[in-house]
Amino acid sequence: MELPHDSVLLRIFIGESDRYEHHPLHEAIVLKARELHLAGATVLRGAIGFGKSSRLHTSKILRLSIDLPVIIEIVDSEEKINAFLPTLDGMMAGGLVTLEKVRVIHYRGSRPASG
Repeated sequence: MELPHDSVLLRIFIGESDRYEHHPLHEAIVLKARELHLAGATVLRGAIGFGKSSRLHTSKILRLSIDLPVIIEIVDSEEKINAFLPTLDGMMAGGLVTLEKVRVIHYRGSRPASG
């Protein structure tokens, strides 16, 4: 699969406890992106954050949160990302979704070790 140099980064901010059809939402989004052959997705777990409600979510021991922030990043062509947005909208009850143009420098699989 070739990824255009001028691509789009889709960034999705949700909570760790968000669900879709009884599964963690972040997992459901990544699996759907894979099923639709998007170039790649990464899930990042945050240590602290807040959203629209201004409620603080943190991993500090004294204020242990069961709903840490999660960011999902997906990079692909603008056309494929735009085609994915209606599916994503149907999966999310809340959260924040952003898009930004990115310049792809490298997109390759790992090379086997030589030796």
